[in-house]
Amino acid sequence: MKLSKAQYDEIAQFLGQVQPTRQSLRKLKQKFPSQSQSTLLSIFSQEYQKQVKRTHAKHHTAEAVETYYQRYLNGVMKNAAAPVLLELANEVNFAPSLMARIVLERFLQEQEQAIPSKTLINSMLRDPSQIPDGVLANQVYQCTVNDCCYGPLVDCIKHAIGHEHEVLLREMLLEKNLSFIAEDQLRAKGYDKTPDFILEVPVAVEGHIIHWIESKASFGDESSHQAYLQDQFWSYWNR
Repeated sequence: MKLSKAQYDEIAQFLGQVQPTRQSLRKLKQKFPSQSQSTLLSIFSQEYQKQVKRTHAKHHTAEAVETYYQRYLNGVMKNAAAPVLLELANEVNFAPSLMARIVLERFLQEQEQAIPSKTLINSMLRDPSQIPDGVLANQVYQCTVNDCCYGPLVDCIKHAIGHEHEVLLREMLLEKNLSFIAEDQLRAKGYDKTPDFILEVPVAVEGHIIHWIESKASFGDESSHQAYLQDQFWSYWNR
């Protein structure tokens, strides 16, 4: 089902008025029942990521980091079982996984007396059992599983969906008896930047000649189209 620009603008405007939580996603589905769950989730995620990028800097000032860390310490001191970090992230309208990263980095910096590496932080976010503090490990885990737009769990889901769509696209090309060269074959030949599939014999679709196909398992709004054009598509077209 195609989505008009007016329908997209209405969805985006609605999202600007709600918090990025699963409850808001349910409200979104109720308000726009004719749209698929995957389409709404993709728009929901993209709009929230735009918001996070706009406000990212203010959450990473030295003052903000220290405030969040002290509030975390005070909160778990009162009740270590309460979702302190998750509630703090929702209160300041910041992604739970990103809030967990800020507090974890501050904690490790205090423990090690040095700035921890990104590799170490990413590893602990993926597997909170590595965090040398049980309470913080639980807090980080709560943030990860309750974040619908950021974090290692979301990254895994996006990767799996992307791979699934590439497999489906390959099956469709085979079903249509179209001859193609896949990305893995192109990389084996030494190409460094390639689309998912190059058609050995171009085909016509709605009046356009198609030479190659790049699969994107997410909603294509104007900003993402522009980003893909600059980062990938123009280089494919030039070649």
